[in-house]
Amino acid sequence: MNNTKTTYKSFSAGLSLRRRLCYLFLILLTLFCLVPFYILIINATRTHSQIQVGFSAVPGTNFLKNFVNVWKSTDNMNVQRALLNSLIVSGLAAAFTTYFSAMTAFGLYMYRFKFRKFAFNFIMLVMMVPSQVSALGFIKLMRTFGFMDSFVPLVIPSIASPVVFFYMFQYMESTLPHAMVESARIDGANEFYSFNVIVLPIMKPAMAVQAIFSFVSSWNNYFMPALIIKSRNNKTIPLLIAELRSADYLKFDLGKVYMLICIAIVPLIIVYFFLSKYIIGGVTAGSVKG
Repeated sequence: MNNTKTTYKSFSAGLSLRRRLCYLFLILLTLFCLVPFYILIINATRTHSQIQVGFSAVPGTNFLKNFVNVWKSTDNMNVQRALLNSLIVSGLAAAFTTYFSAMTAFGLYMYRFKFRKFAFNFIMLVMMVPSQVSALGFIKLMRTFGFMDSFVPLVIPSIASPVVFFYMFQYMESTLPHAMVESARIDGANEFYSFNVIVLPIMKPAMAVQAIFSFVSSWNNYFMPALIIKSRNNKTIPLLIAELRSADYLKFDLGKVYMLICIAIVPLIIVYFFLSKYIIGGVTAGSVKG
């Protein structure tokens, strides 16, 4: 009996030590991930000359001046308009990619048709093709349709997202029983009613997770907007940051650059704050069959 108690105490002590080491490692990893944000905020409070001297852990006194210099509208820079443009593009892209990807996954998950496996494999094949490969043909197509210098090419392609479709399909396999949808059909519900009223509430955690990823990806997208957008009023935040960084030597101000980046990440933090509670649910719900 004494040997059993001693073994149990030794096991508990070892488990407690491993747990503390894990917590310590996670804390250090978190601090390491937060270092770039800390540097960003510190540099946003300093002047151009102070930043060129080197990094300082102590905040500067130029935060308000940098904010005013960035926020005020000029002929070359309109931050408010760029923020609005990015919110429109990112919000619509996130909504379209989650809704229509879930709808596509629902169709392939619920229906059994002849080319079902081929359609699934084809979508997976498209997922392996980088967007840069098809960029030239896409630009020519948008120019033919007259969609250059508009938000349409930045929003509509998000409807077809193979990565989001694959995530939704896997989530449905884990949480959506066929019997639930079949019961709705027996009760007289049509397919759109079944999808919008029955399936979407079940898919809410997965859609929230993908909405975060899609919003962040669209918000940070520079490659495609740089090829599509030309006019000042349609510029997005990444284009504005790139223009500010590429300014001539007399107008270049590192303090303004860091401040603009700080302003640019605020909407991302807000979106994550409101939707982050669904991330754990979206990850863990798949482990339990509904």
